[in-house]
Amino acid sequence: MIDLHSHTFFSDGALVASELARRAEAKGLTALGLTDHGDLSNIDFIVPRLVAVADKLNEVMELEVVPGIELTHMPPAHIAEGAALARSLGARVVIVHGETVVEPVAPGTNRAAIEAGVDVLAHPGLITDEEAALAAAKGVLLEITARGGHSLTNGHVAKAALAAGASMVLNTDSHSPGDLIDSAFARKVVVGAGLPVDTFEIMQANARVFLRRP
Repeated sequence: MIDLHSHTFFSDGALVASELARRAEAKGLTALGLTDHGDLSNIDFIVPRLVAVADKLNEVMELEVVPGIELTHMPPAHIAEGAALARSLGARVVIVHGETVVEPVAPGTNRAAIEAGVDVLAHPGLITDEEAALAAAKGVLLEITARGGHSLTNGHVAKAALAAGASMVLNTDSHSPGDLIDSAFARKVVVGAGLPVDTFEIMQANARVFLRRP
């Protein structure tokens, strides 16, 4: 199983990167994105450190560790700049903290993230049909999440993505050991979003294609 969205104690996660990676490997994961929360105040601190630890872990682990960032509560006008900076520092996956219904994320965040061409729009809440269509056109992956609270709108996100032809991925947004899931539980999350269980395999294929990008 591939999970592109998790957090270490470089932001609000409970674990160092090595332990998070090991616990993910023990759950049967084959790839894990380390995507700590960032904005223009700390991107230059977080990304190089996650790149460095990912390089070291990838020398010795079967699990592929993917360094990245989750641009979080950034003003929409800053998102394109933040994404470009993160990529210049070596981030392989750039996620934006979407307009979840359980946090006061600034309106316009979903659209700004998609227009900036980020890799994954996380828990995009009540994403509009127009935004989902734009995500399809731009190749931005829409997240179905296993995280409590953010998952309240999984069904809406799934419906909008299917109607627009946008690609989806399933991520955990893990902050602690108990947030990590195996593929069996991931399939339950998919079904809970109102999707056929075999959609999980499509989501995993989308994640694999993403990781193979040059």
